[in-house]
Amino acid sequence: QVQLVESGGGLVQAGGSLRVSCAGSGRSLPSYNMAWFRQAPGKEREFVASISRSGGRTDYADSVKGRFTISRDNAKTTVFLQMNSLKPEDTAIYYCAASRLGYCSGDGCPYDYWGQGTQVTVSS
Repeated sequence: QVQLVESGGGLVQAGGSLRVSCAGSGRSLPSYNMAWFRQAPGKEREFVASISRSGGRTDYADSVKGRFTISRDNAKTTVFLQMNSLKPEDTAIYYCAASRLGYCSGDGCPYDYWGQGTQVTVSS
């Protein structure tokens, strides 16, 4: 069992930056492929970024490519999402997710554990 807790969300102006974190319980998080998803009001949850167990592979949604960076610190069992050049359309609740299965990126990939989410609001 893995518990995921997101933090670092908040209110930021368009063009600004924010880093959200996902802390995993126990020592098992390095065994999981990880990802960030987001859900805006009235919209379906969508894939944002994913990272492999070792951190050697990352993938991004086209909408955030070049602006967001996913990383992980396995020693501290934490996954990060650095968000730069934020836009109002990035406003959403951001969730991290963990998968024990093979690496998979994008919507539709199965994830075993989810956090409760952290709100990111970008003002224009």
